[in-house]
Amino acid sequence: MLYEISEKAIQLENQGKQIIKFNLGDPDMPTPPEIVEAAYEAMKQGKTKYSSAAGEKKLRKELAAIHDVSVDNVVVTPGSKWAIFSSMFLLLKKGENVVIPSPHWTSYALAARKVGAEPRFLKGTLESDWSIDVEKLAELIDDRTRLLILNSPSNPTSKVVDDKTFSEIVQIAESRGVTVLSDEVYADISFVPTKSILDFGTEHILINSFSKTFLMTGWRIGYVVVEKELAQRMIKLNQMTTTCVPAFIQYGALKGLESRKKIADDIREQFRLRADVAIKVLSKAGMKFARPDAPFYLFPKVEGLDSEQFALKLLDHGVAVAPGTAFGDYREYFRIALTAGEEKVKEGLETLCEALP
Repeated sequence: MLYEISEKAIQLENQGKQIIKFNLGDPDMPTPPEIVEAAYEAMKQGKTKYSSAAGEKKLRKELAAIHDVSVDNVVVTPGSKWAIFSSMFLLLKKGENVVIPSPHWTSYALAARKVGAEPRFLKGTLESDWSIDVEKLAELIDDRTRLLILNSPSNPTSKVVDDKTFSEIVQIAESRGVTVLSDEVYADISFVPTKSILDFGTEHILINSFSKTFLMTGWRIGYVVVEKELAQRMIKLNQMTTTCVPAFIQYGALKGLESRKKIADDIREQFRLRADVAIKVLSKAGMKFARPDAPFYLFPKVEGLDSEQFALKLLDHGVAVAPGTAFGDYREYFRIALTAGEEKVKEGLETLCEALP
């Protein structure tokens, strides 16, 4: 349904209708010009040939330094989705399972099922502020569990897993021989401090991306930090599938890392202002939601709502959102991506509130 909404929004735009798009985590701000210029300069210098399936050494070295790991632990991937899929493809066997706190990004379950594994969901609640119940999580793990996914800050709730819970989850996983796959693509722009899986070493898996922090969604570049043997297997998988991330894209990403803090600080501040506007509009309408710990999302609840029907209806009012069913068993919820300026956020959310049944 998430992709159906996106396609319909595009069709309506092609027909000349103005759509305020809150349905995708694709920021409206342009890629920083220094990144674009660096990629262009790399193209002019001939960085248009095949690159290493592991990623350009310069980029991997810089990422290794940032995360205090060996360059041999870092593999550059065509976006974080491929990093997640390749991890599951290489680690999961048919009949095994992966434990996923929910609401969750839809790609986790889709990737697990594609490789023949069973996704097992731990359903969170708004009433608990989307906290993870560690005891219930442990009950889902059995001798067929191979992976446990953490996504902090979360898509779609924008909540951060607190340090104590994060540590307890890792301890449980390690005691049961389960690998933690930690998706941290929103960590650098979080409003609050976040814990990283790398605080526990490289035995687990860190997934990250340039899409959000560096406004490079369409560039398709991410990376994974894993133990060396798995990194080598991922490189071989890249060789037989994607071949490589284009070198000129990697040089653009490398340039972005030079201004990593400034770029992240600027984005964080812009989204903090947007979140403040959204909170005011939704609170005035009496909507239930958790305050976001990070960009880009809010995940409100409306009692009795069928979010799929509502999302389709809302398109006729010129606003696109993602139904909660795209993120698990959450029909009364919908996800708002604050990927428009403050005025558009206010306009779009006021229209949304007026359209509620």
